[in-house]
Amino acid sequence: MNLSEPARSCGATLSYGRHLGALVTLGFPIIVGQLGTIIQGLADTIMVGRFSAHSLAAAGFVNNVMTLVLIFALGYSYALTPAIGPLHARGEHEEAGAMLRAGVQVNGALGAVLFLLMGTLYFFLDRMGQPGELLPEIRPYYLIVLVSLPVQSLFNAFKQFFDGIGNTRTPMWIMVGANVFNIVGNWLLIYGVGPFPVLGLFGAGISTTLSRVLMLAVIYGIFISNPAYRKYREGFRRRVRAADRGMLHRLGWPLGLQMGMETASFSLCAVMQGWLGAAPLAAHQVMTNIGSTCFMVYYGIGAAVAVRVSHFYGVGDFRNVRRCAASGYLLILAVGATMALLISTFIHEICTFFTDDMEIRHIVASLVIPFVLYQFGDGLQTNFANALRGIADVRPLMRYAFICYLLVSLPLSYFLGFTCHIGPAGIWMAYPVALTLAGGLFCRRFLRQTRS
Repeated sequence: MNLSEPARSCGATLSYGRHLGALVTLGFPIIVGQLGTIIQGLADTIMVGRFSAHSLAAAGFVNNVMTLVLIFALGYSYALTPAIGPLHARGEHEEAGAMLRAGVQVNGALGAVLFLLMGTLYFFLDRMGQPGELLPEIRPYYLIVLVSLPVQSLFNAFKQFFDGIGNTRTPMWIMVGANVFNIVGNWLLIYGVGPFPVLGLFGAGISTTLSRVLMLAVIYGIFISNPAYRKYREGFRRRVRAADRGMLHRLGWPLGLQMGMETASFSLCAVMQGWLGAAPLAAHQVMTNIGSTCFMVYYGIGAAVAVRVSHFYGVGDFRNVRRCAASGYLLILAVGATMALLISTFIHEICTFFTDDMEIRHIVASLVIPFVLYQFGDGLQTNFANALRGIADVRPLMRYAFICYLLVSLPLSYFLGFTCHIGPAGIWMAYPVALTLAGGLFCRRFLRQTRS
C-alpha cells in the first residue's frame, strides 16, 4: 500500500520548519491556480477599463454578482478535500476515485441549479439600482458569463480531486494555460484585432467562457488518459453510492455558504457603491480585484493547510494537525504583511493598470486604509476555516459566517457609508471588523475541536 507522508510519519511531531516547507511546496501551485481564477477577471477588468470607463463599471457590477455564485460553487467543491484526503492518506485509491465520481455528479447538479437561478435574476437587472446607461453593456456580458457557470462547477470537482491527492501542479498548469488563452482572446475580441469585430465587454465575456470550457476539457482528458490515475479510474467507473453524495452535500453546503456569505458582503457592497454612482462602483471593482489577489494567495496557503490537515487527520495524528494549522497562519501573516506594504506603497502606480480616470483613482486611494486593516482578519479566517475543513468540522462555519458577514458587515457598511456620510471608504470599513471577528471564531472552534 502506497502511504502518504502523514501515514509514514504518524507518531512523530514534525517541526514547524518541516511543516512550512511542505506547505510552500504544496501551496505554491495552489496559489498559482487560485490566482488563475482571479486573473481571468483581472485581465477582463484591465483590458475593458482601457476600452471605456462605462465598460469598466458594467464589468464591475456583473463580475461582483457572478463572483458571489462562483465562490459559492468553489466552496461547495471544497467538500472533496476532507472526503478524498483521508482516503489518499490511507492508500484507498479506488475509494477516492468513487468519491470523485460522486463529486462530479453533485457539483454538476449545483452548476445547473446556479445557471437557472442566475438566469432568472437576469430579468430583474433593471431593478437593482444601477445607472441606466450601463444596462446595454451589462445585459449581454451577464448572459455570456452565465453560460460558463455549469462548466466551472465541473472543473472545480476535478481540481479538488487533484489537490486532495497532493498533485497541485496539474491544475496549476491548466489554469495558467487557460489564462493565456483568455488574455489573447480579450485582446482579439475587445479591440477587434485583425478579422475580429470590436465587441468590447461582450468580447471579454466570450473569451472568459471559452477559457473555462478549455480548462474542463483538458483536466478531464488528463484524468481519463494518464496511466498514473488508472488506480483511481477503477473507482470512478463504479456506480455512485447515495452515502457518498450525502456526505459531499453535508460538507459542501456549509463550505459553500460560508464562502458565499463572505463574498456576498463584498458583492452587495458593490451594489451600494453603485448607488453612489459609476465612479465609486468602478473604484470598488478595481480595489476588489486587488484584494481578491491577496485573498487567493491566502487561500492557496489555506488550501494546502486543509490538504495536509486532512491527511494527518485521516491517520489520527492530532499533534501534527494543530502544528500544521499554526504553521499555515505564520506563513499567511508573513505573506500578508509583505503584500499589504507593497500595495499601500504603490497604489497609485497599480491604479494606472486599470484606468486613467482621475476620479476613480482618487476613490481607490481612499480605500487603502480599510484594505490594509482587514488583511490580518482575512488571513486568520482563511487559515482556520481551511483547518476546520481539513478535519471535516464545517457546519459551524455557516453559522459564524452568517453572523459576521451578513448580520455585522452589511449593516455596518450601510451605516458608515450612508448614515455617517463617509462614502466609499465607509462602506469598506466594515470589512476589518467582520473578517477579524470571523477569524477569531474559526480559530477558537479549531483549537477546541483538536484539544485532545
